[in-house]
Amino acid sequence: MSSTPQQVTTLVMAGSRKGPDNPVAQLQNKSHKCMVDIDGVVMLERVVEELIASGKNGRIYVSIESEDLMREAPRLAELLDAGEIHFIQAQGNLSDSVLSAVDLIDNPLPLVITTGDNALHTAELNGDFVDQFLAASGDVAIGWAEASVVLADFPDVGLAFHWLKDGGYSSTNLYGLRTKQALSAVKVFEGGGQFGKRHLRILKAFGVLPFIIYKLKLATLEGLMVRIGRNLKVSMDTILLNYSSGPIDVDSEHLFNISEKVLVERRKAAGG
Repeated sequence: MSSTPQQVTTLVMAGSRKGPDNPVAQLQNKSHKCMVDIDGVVMLERVVEELIASGKNGRIYVSIESEDLMREAPRLAELLDAGEIHFIQAQGNLSDSVLSAVDLIDNPLPLVITTGDNALHTAELNGDFVDQFLAASGDVAIGWAEASVVLADFPDVGLAFHWLKDGGYSSTNLYGLRTKQALSAVKVFEGGGQFGKRHLRILKAFGVLPFIIYKLKLATLEGLMVRIGRNLKVSMDTILLNYSSGPIDVDSEHLFNISEKVLVERRKAAGG
């Protein structure tokens, strides 16, 4: 399947730095957290099935250490054989994995990047992000959810929100790269993500002034993104996604339990 103007190439980041030592992987003695079963389905399988169902994500590549690992899940093996998804070799860190994938994929842009532990992302959420990304014009787009939206449904979720002049926000692990210039911004992920949990990474990645503005809550989210983009020499779009489960990635036992409860409720509501 080739990308059209209404679709994007999509890269799912599923590599694991901690491997079997990851606390979620340890729940089921798996090599990667994205390969755990959650409500009876492999988590990575859930992610790619929703991307396919959105109809907006075009070619879908999974960045992981081994294709054999993906083939341990029968449904993922079927999707690989059918050409619905494609394996791409993960590298030592997030930044190198993205840049390597861009080099290997023919005509990769516009590119949407997501992660293999977004068990609660739906086709609707993915499609909403793609639509807003394609309607915007910046080099880079980042999907966000407001803290008020998340906490209304998940008051005990325990996420590390970014509190700014206009409220709190959390990333939904959805990123859009539109131009070659956008690739320069990928370098900020050399040390990993988790900016909400490790504020010193903001200082290192984005510079002193944006860090001070961030810590003192002197800017709105959009204003802060403009300043960060200026430091990175890219234009940045802020995409708000009105989905309370959007920022919930499965990176702890607590979030695994929350996510599985939601998935069970969804399945029962759908008559499953």
